[in-house]
Amino acid sequence: MADPMKIRANLVGDSTEVKVLMSHEMDTGLVKDKSGKIIPAWWIQTVKVTHNDKVVLTAQWGTAVSKNPFMSFKFKGGAKGDKVTITWVDNHNDSRTDTAVIA
Repeated sequence: MADPMKIRANLVGDSTEVKVLMSHEMDTGLVKDKSGKIIPAWWIQTVKVTHNDKVVLTAQWGTAVSKNPFMSFKFKGGAKGDKVTITWVDNHNDSRTDTAVIA
């Protein structure tokens, strides 16, 4: 399983600003290792963000996203103490879910 995501969620005016650093290799399937064998494709396909069980963001990613992707976004609403949950699923059907509390 991948390392935990680093998530910061802060109230900024009437919006909640979320910053996420995900730990993932994000291999395209087009690169060879030192022995000349192709490294199999392995990337995050979907990302879903919920705030108090309501979906506030969904994303579909491909191989063009870099290793250990960083994502930043804002959404309206949220209050200090509310939870923001982020889930990703990759093309190997591995997944990771982490939660942060809005500060």
